[in-house]
Amino acid sequence: MAVDSKGRVIYSLGDPRAVTFWRSAAKPLQALPLVEEGGIEYFGLTAQELAVICSSHGGEEEHVQAVTSILRKTGLTEDALKCGPAAPMNGSVARSLLRNNMPFLPVHNPCSGKHAGMLALCQLKGWPVKGYYQADHPVQQAILKAISETANYRQADIKLGIDGCGVPVHFLPIFNMAIAFSSLSQPPETAGASRKRALQKICDAMTSNPFFVAGTNCLDTVLMEITGGRLVAKLGSESVYCVGLKNNGMALCLKIEDGGYRALAPAVIQALVKLGWLTEEEARQIRSKLRLTITNHRGETIGSLDASEAFYK
Repeated sequence: MAVDSKGRVIYSLGDPRAVTFWRSAAKPLQALPLVEEGGIEYFGLTAQELAVICSSHGGEEEHVQAVTSILRKTGLTEDALKCGPAAPMNGSVARSLLRNNMPFLPVHNPCSGKHAGMLALCQLKGWPVKGYYQADHPVQQAILKAISETANYRQADIKLGIDGCGVPVHFLPIFNMAIAFSSLSQPPETAGASRKRALQKICDAMTSNPFFVAGTNCLDTVLMEITGGRLVAKLGSESVYCVGLKNNGMALCLKIEDGGYRALAPAVIQALVKLGWLTEEEARQIRSKLRLTITNHRGETIGSLDASEAFYK
């Protein structure tokens, strides 16, 4: 479903009030307290480092370097990360580590950038690093407040679970997720000056450094690269997907009901074409980059992944 800058539904397929866990699609808003409190300037973080704080990165060398740089600038080491070790999402990197008998580390975790940002907020505010991932810790309370305000959804109504990387994950309607991405793509006039600056800084960092938001041939990165940063996009686990039209305030949130990823890219691409946010040529380039083709054992192309006819209407 999609909303305009006034929060009105402009496109819907299925139930726009369906409720689900926001997962990693919330990361740009989870970064908001650090940015709004001046943490980027205080620690001298780059736009690439801010983008990786918002990322679900592939564990490529540049991603790992950005995460370790954030930790170094905030006076911490990799031992502070409590996201848990994980295989890099980039298959080539994961296979290379295995071939060289090297372990998967917390810094390879796709959420390590988010965790580094949370640790930076602790250092900035003088909060204890210990337990930063727990729901009652000040860093998680600050994030919950930012989620509530940007999504225009009562804090008391946001239920919490535990995400795969161990931090609280937020349960709310996909309509309100779209509202938050509307604010990210174009901060509302009702927001204060510091909130507007922070939202703009996050959006600019993501759209100017799309590789650091995901990685090589990932949907987020390809969407932002092909459109020249006209779209700001973020994937969440279980096929939650959020996109904002930069400097416009229109935003889309899509959820594949069974959580499968096979349908996600075709559905996102076709929805964006239908909304007029992607041209057919851009859509063709994105499909080509993502290799949405089906091949047989001889390597012959025998089909492609696309959205169903119902999605075109």
